[in-house]
Amino acid sequence: MTVRVTKLSSGLTVATHAMDHLESAALGVWVGAGSRLEGPAEHGISHLLEHMAFKGTSRRSATDIAEEIEAVGGEVNAATSVETTSYYARILKDDAELAVDILSDILCHSAFDAAELAREQHVIVQEIGASLDTPEDRVFDFFIEGAFPEQPLGRTILGTEETVRRTRPDDLFSYLDRHYHGPSMVLSAAGAVDHDRIVAAAEAQFASLPSSAVPTPPIARYRGGDVRESRPLMEAQVLLGFEGLPYASDDFHAVQILAALLGGGMSSRLFQEVREKRGLCYSIYSFHWSFADTGLFGIHAATGAEDIPELMPVLLGELERAASDISEAELSRARAQLRASLLMSLESPAARAGQLARQMLLFGRPITTEELVARIDAVSVERVRRLAERIFTSGSPTMAAIGPIDKLIERDRIAERLGSRVEA
Repeated sequence: MTVRVTKLSSGLTVATHAMDHLESAALGVWVGAGSRLEGPAEHGISHLLEHMAFKGTSRRSATDIAEEIEAVGGEVNAATSVETTSYYARILKDDAELAVDILSDILCHSAFDAAELAREQHVIVQEIGASLDTPEDRVFDFFIEGAFPEQPLGRTILGTEETVRRTRPDDLFSYLDRHYHGPSMVLSAAGAVDHDRIVAAAEAQFASLPSSAVPTPPIARYRGGDVRESRPLMEAQVLLGFEGLPYASDDFHAVQILAALLGGGMSSRLFQEVREKRGLCYSIYSFHWSFADTGLFGIHAATGAEDIPELMPVLLGELERAASDISEAELSRARAQLRASLLMSLESPAARAGQLARQMLLFGRPITTEELVARIDAVSVERVRRLAERIFTSGSPTMAAIGPIDKLIERDRIAERLGSRVEA
């Protein structure tokens, strides 16, 4: 693995992973600014800005941007998350400089034309409407809102129709000026890349980036809550969660292993006990989301109304059992899942570029595959068991549900069963 890192005069970090057997490359800019940096009146502006970046610059129209990258067989896209926004391209190896030029143009010279903004606001309002009409999406909005109420982390990434429609071009310029600074940005590339060529292109194209530090997000406080919506649906979407761990936690890999062995695959406890043995749901799995300063552990189930009364006690029983009874065989399978996922991701230049960018933003350095595998292999049964006990019994649970949920157990009864607590 050939990974090189260079910090430019603007504070922008360039990190590359050369994969010489490939003919293509993935290249993008990751910005340490997402929805949790938004003020209440800005709700949804990070995502709106991501859309507007492709709607024209002082040098290129929206059509020019699409045609130039596709003329060389490439593609360009973007994504917004809670803590980052990414703008990325897939290209052949000889077109890396073109990708850097286009990405720098949309990030440093966007026009934010008022007519284009109005059209894109309409598109995003439609996207919001589609999300509201999709129970599988909506229940996750309820979930994070209940876990982090009245906080930026607990708000949806898309925003609301009201906040999106009232955004003006000056608001976009202001947000960009506050948060898109060199020290909070990483240009990451993987595949058939030449580090020196990319550095030279980035130094020239991103020279105008501010080099000052950016605002930090408010500290998140997990509280736990209960958000439900009864709807006449065929299937109920149910989420149960607890406070998790931040990225930098010493137990980060242990909690990922806990999520895997509890509900990470067909051999996991929840899938085998709840679906295979009892047939109580169509889908069930567990997951863990890490953020810079906190985390969220969740279990999602999609089930019929008649199975909810039996499903929840079985689910809670599996959480209790995880805190007292984990076998070496289970741990070995979960470790293998994480190890395989990590190693398989290295075969994708796009996944590798994203992984490298996140490491630079979070830790300020690339983390070798050998180090990551060693951390995974160092997790013991006792460590996972103690972590399960701490997560499931020491905090306030979060409930989120949508659909035919009249028979769903109350949150305080869940807390009582697990020996946890319910905050007022």
